[in-house]
Amino acid sequence: MILGIKKLHELVEEINLVEDLCDREKNSPEGAGFDLRLGEVYSLEGEGFLGVEERDTPESTLLSSHDEKKSESENYFVFEPGKYYLIKTIEKVNLPVTLSGIIVPRTTLFRSGLGLFNGIIQPGYSGELTFGLANLGQSKIKVSFGARVVHVTFHEVLGEGNQYRGQWQGGRVSTDGKETQI
Repeated sequence: MILGIKKLHELVEEINLVEDLCDREKNSPEGAGFDLRLGEVYSLEGEGFLGVEERDTPESTLLSSHDEKKSESENYFVFEPGKYYLIKTIEKVNLPVTLSGIIVPRTTLFRSGLGLFNGIIQPGYSGELTFGLANLGQSKIKVSFGARVVHVTFHEVLGEGNQYRGQWQGGRVSTDGKETQI
């Protein structure tokens, strides 16, 4: 079952379900979830390895990030056609083991030629969220830092959920060399 906005606002207050929500999401959200904003953009370089027990992601480099001191006309990133990026949210989620989250792109992303690569937020995860974003179109697309780019809905886990114990806990973007899976 998808949690409604009244319940979500209660959970924001009670357990800090989502930190750093913008005023719009606190006071006048749409639908049954929250829109999350663009906070950081990364590039990927080098080789990676995804094995059964070990993995090593390509190296990530921070290209640009949200700066509250800058005006919107100075605080943006241009997504180049044909390139793949990692993006990170401003907001941080703190899921109890009784909830999971599902991320979908806001329609203005794909209407602009931007493809989002995302997954499920596992019960017990805490941290900022990182997604893949590729400019699949022919045009450069400028996106302001702080712009709402994804929508998250929260779902009850019926029965018993397991605490997320993966290595992405806390919002890190890539591995720091080869590591063994937990």
